[in-house]
Amino acid sequence: MKIPSLLLNDGHYIPAIGLGTYQIRGGQGIDQILSAIQDGYRLLDTSTNYDSEGIVGEAIRRSGVPRAEFFVTTKLPGKYHHFNDTLDSIQESLCRMGLTYFDLYLIHWPLPKRGLYPEAWKAMVEAQKLGLIRSIGVSNFEPQHLNRIIKETGVVPAVNQIEVHPYWVQERMLQANQKLGIITEAWSPLGRGSAALNEQIIIDLAEKYQKSPAQIILRWHNQRSILPIPKSSSLIHQRQNLDIFDFKLTNDELLKINSLEKADGRIDGQDPNEYEEFN
Repeated sequence: MKIPSLLLNDGHYIPAIGLGTYQIRGGQGIDQILSAIQDGYRLLDTSTNYDSEGIVGEAIRRSGVPRAEFFVTTKLPGKYHHFNDTLDSIQESLCRMGLTYFDLYLIHWPLPKRGLYPEAWKAMVEAQKLGLIRSIGVSNFEPQHLNRIIKETGVVPAVNQIEVHPYWVQERMLQANQKLGIITEAWSPLGRGSAALNEQIIIDLAEKYQKSPAQIILRWHNQRSILPIPKSSSLIHQRQNLDIFDFKLTNDELLKINSLEKADGRIDGQDPNEYEEFN
């Protein structure tokens, strides 16, 4: 299946949808990722803190697909925000995955209470110069975090991966990213659990377009210029999640999905200004 690409602000192209690997682990996880690769996924998103870097690298090797066809993303843990720790962590992750470079590397959370994220960003700029990373970006960054690293380095992130789903629409952050020329990626684009999939608005649109509820939500992301990273271990769902480029929601339908937003819609209340990553 041919997946469209998006142009990043550094000149590289990224697939318009990817596979998340959170909680996909072990030998079974390798099989699940291999299946996704066979179905056409090329953007594979992992993180040191997901404990899935090794199996993603192994699936890439076993797939028989040339490395150059993949777009591999991983993320920096909060405990490695010091400059030298960041460089060491990047190299350790490359060794763990059996790769010579990452297509995209992200700071996982800003952790502003510690205030070391600009140091990590400077190290990533250096790693990009060294050829260890092709594109550099961030995750869960608010406008003030973006502005600080840009001011201190002059380098604008290519991507900001944030929480976006029908209960947390993130129009404010989408506009902030777009103003800076940053691609917005969505983690947990379907939300957690099946609540959003069971909303009547979503079910009605699924019936109208002869699609699954998940496909409706992923298309909603796509038409908002957001790159979704759905995680699925189900082979059927993996395949369905890719099949979102042959129909188009109306503007009114997009707004109806936006109307599902909740004031407390964040997953586990993970506010980037307060969240202490996995501590």
